[in-house]
Amino acid sequence: MANLEINFAGIKSPNPFWLASGPPTNSGYQIMKAFDQGWGGAVWKTMGIPVVNVSSRYGAVNLGANRMVGFSNIELITDRRLSDNLREMEEVKKHFPDHAVIASLMVQTQKEWHQIVQDVQNAGADGIELNFGCPHGMCERGMGSAVGQEPAVLETITRWVMEVAKVPVIVKLTPNITDITEPAQAAARAGANAISLINTVQSLVGVDIDNFVAYPVVDGLGTNGGYCGPAVKPIALNMVRNCAQHPLINLPISGIGGIENWRDAVEFLLLGASSVQVCTAVMHYGFGIIREMTAGLDQYMYSHNFASVGQFVGKALPNIKPWEELNLSYSVKASINQEKCIGCQLCYAACDDGAHQAIDLDMDANNRIPRINEENCVGCNLCSLVCPVEDCITMIRKDNGSNPITWKQRTASNNIPTTFDDPLAGGLSHKVRQPLDGLRKE
Repeated sequence: MANLEINFAGIKSPNPFWLASGPPTNSGYQIMKAFDQGWGGAVWKTMGIPVVNVSSRYGAVNLGANRMVGFSNIELITDRRLSDNLREMEEVKKHFPDHAVIASLMVQTQKEWHQIVQDVQNAGADGIELNFGCPHGMCERGMGSAVGQEPAVLETITRWVMEVAKVPVIVKLTPNITDITEPAQAAARAGANAISLINTVQSLVGVDIDNFVAYPVVDGLGTNGGYCGPAVKPIALNMVRNCAQHPLINLPISGIGGIENWRDAVEFLLLGASSVQVCTAVMHYGFGIIREMTAGLDQYMYSHNFASVGQFVGKALPNIKPWEELNLSYSVKASINQEKCIGCQLCYAACDDGAHQAIDLDMDANNRIPRINEENCVGCNLCSLVCPVEDCITMIRKDNGSNPITWKQRTASNNIPTTFDDPLAGGLSHKVRQPLDGLRKE
């Protein structure tokens, strides 16, 4: 079995799978239950001055038969007394001394920050996470994402915390900002030990079109919430990558956002995260998903000869470049496996209506298998993505790789289009049908 243990900014954990701050970490009961089932760490539901929450707190985006592809939460930080959380935190650490217990915190004044940091340290917290990301309710009070969106304020508050912190401090970042590396740099300047991202995305998850109110509905009214779940994973991956590649940040990253299984976790690790946090998937399926996650990660590491998690953290980063550094000579074309094709013609509809008109239908109505028009195929991949049959449509490389050229190189050699009707335009060889051909023939 591979060694799944990690040391994240000085916080040791038996594996990189942590519960993110949220409803699954609201109590010592839940965290002990999670640790007993195999989770390596937990970030306690954000503590501060207790709040009063509303009833009807969650909404979801379903996609076909798939439930909770996206999830919206308008619940705030803990509504439990700090003393109760601290007592339970001490009990958890007594039973699970080798598991990571991180205290998520959110208060306002320097005095409150100093006090609560000392309180959670005395209760045995292995680390502290500063919640500068919550995009609803708390931000209206000058906390949460209101801090995360102002790097100068984030830096000031983080410095307050570092004045009294004796355990590693993690700054949790909001995705509700133009450039997430700005607050990440502020955290680094303030002396934070690590960052975590992303928190939830400010959103309206849907509207009741009969009663004219956004979900979730609270006595006939709605409000924006925090969006999470599998739908936000691409956003989170990109932001983790941005922070991991930035030369002025150079902090350990705890990756958050849409992680449901071991493959999701590996993607975050390959992009520079050295621990991962999970919330929505546990709310959907329960703590038991950890068994598949640890087993899958162990098998992945074994199959790639990785002895430790650290050996592949950030391994994909060298292969992610700006668009201008991609090879313009690289060419792939679609290929349809006629034996696998079921004749649904979805690839034709997608390509003809939504892409490059590179798939043709046979004139014989009895033959429903489409054909690729290689002359028009630009290798966009759309047909292979919409095809319901695995490996029925594959992309075949056509260039020999001998003459790579990038937009950056072409720009340097003055070999790029510079006028509206420039003969260097990339689409000149693409045959576009006449506008009237788009009309139905009666």
